[in-house]
Amino acid sequence: MEKIRKGDEVIVLTGRDKKRRGTVLQRVDADHVLVEGINVVKKHVKANPMAGTQGGIIDKTMPIHISNVALFNPETGKADRVGIQEVDGSKVRVFRSSGAVVGAKA
Repeated sequence: MEKIRKGDEVIVLTGRDKKRRGTVLQRVDADHVLVEGINVVKKHVKANPMAGTQGGIIDKTMPIHISNVALFNPETGKADRVGIQEVDGSKVRVFRSSGAVVGAKA
């Protein structure tokens, strides 16, 4: 079971975007995620008239390693680690600090 999924709100732990929050847009592979507004770089793009793309400098969101982000716990307002427990016969993600189920409405 994946501890960080698409749509989760995460906090960046290291790097130039440290302490910034964003939403996971996509899991790139097992170890990388795209986070909205995080790790944005300038990319020089060559024009391609056959595809109808214009050249220039664009902002592009690059993947960030999953070890550099942590799930945001809205109860504490801080980053939190995630564990997996079995509740009512199904596996659910829980916050390690409080034991509360991730995404459960209070």
